[in-house]
Amino acid sequence: MVKLTDFDAAAHLADDEARSGFLSEALATGNPAYVAHALGVVARSRGMADVARQAGLSRQSLYRALGEGGNPALDTILKVVQALGIQLQAAPAPAPRPAKAPRRTTRRSRAAKAA
Repeated sequence: MVKLTDFDAAAHLADDEARSGFLSEALATGNPAYVAHALGVVARSRGMADVARQAGLSRQSLYRALGEGGNPALDTILKVVQALGIQLQAAPAPAPRPAKAPRRTTRRSRAAKAA
């Protein structure tokens, strides 16, 4: 019988480049819950107690804010990001694709449909 184990992304984020790339991808989703989750994964990869201490937060409050169902305040996010040594940057979003105009029908195509 095959035994499955849970995958822990934190175990695979060994350096700052991997951590910042992981967090950038999460930010690109625009999903606040996923961003908070990713921030928690990155914090666990560095050591949650150490990150909490550097951010000036208790370890329990950091787990609560970044855990499932957590909704961290912006100041908490900024403190954690600073403690992780990661810099958030703003960039212009890609322009949305223009919607295609509806096709105009000609008399000939209308006559064909009627027949």
